[in-house]
Amino acid sequence: MSVESAAAEYKEFRDFLAKACGIVLGDNKQYLVASRLKKLMSEEKIDNLGHLISKLQQFSNRALKESVVDAMTTNETLWFRDSHPFNIMKERLLPELKSSNRPIRIWSAACSSGQEPYSISMMTEEFSKSNPGALKQSVEIVATDLSRSMLECCKDAEYDSLSLGRGLSQERLKQFFEPGSGGVWRVKKEISRRVRFQPLNLMDSYASLGKFDIIFCRNVLIYFSAELKTDIFRRLHGSLRPGGYLILGASESLVGSTDLFDMVQCRPGIVYRSK
Repeated sequence: MSVESAAAEYKEFRDFLAKACGIVLGDNKQYLVASRLKKLMSEEKIDNLGHLISKLQQFSNRALKESVVDAMTTNETLWFRDSHPFNIMKERLLPELKSSNRPIRIWSAACSSGQEPYSISMMTEEFSKSNPGALKQSVEIVATDLSRSMLECCKDAEYDSLSLGRGLSQERLKQFFEPGSGGVWRVKKEISRRVRFQPLNLMDSYASLGKFDIIFCRNVLIYFSAELKTDIFRRLHGSLRPGGYLILGASESLVGSTDLFDMVQCRPGIVYRSK
């Protein structure tokens, strides 16, 4: 295959991925595409990227499209990733919200393999135990991701030793997990019952989710175009209750959307309050 043909096929695949889920690949990420899709293409008996693109263009191949997007999105994360957002929630946001007379609603957007929403629930439990009677209302955590297969795994609330070693202390393992069969550990019911998993592409409507007090949308928008980021920020703003909080990843910022949020310095860490 000529260099020109390979470049054209890669461009077609980039266009497909951007349209399907918003992810914008760089000019020289062919190695990433090859490594992420190698297993899938072998299983589907697809010889090359051109053959894959041809199949993706067929209307009937919805399952293949979902599988490709699944393979190209990052499906592994950490417990209590970056720590600051969870500490801010426990020490500042929950104390502020506890006086409301309605359920506190938290959205974990692009929740991947489930560590973030379960970490949020664990931190809520820690706050409740250290402040008896302070949280008179319930806390509802909605966790979304575009990968349906990943969400099915999340609902099982089971993790192996390798996954548990990524950011989870032994103290929290003992407190919030119970041993399951086959060497896995299961999140305890008092933690998992707060979390509801639901498929959602961030490019689609959020209307069915309702309004939230806190939205975690971390380490996903870095893969999107500037135009799509701006659109998503406006829709996230629309999903927050007045004065609600948006929490982004450590390397992310509200470029182009500062009219919607006030930056709140928490030292350490930053959150954004809806105007």
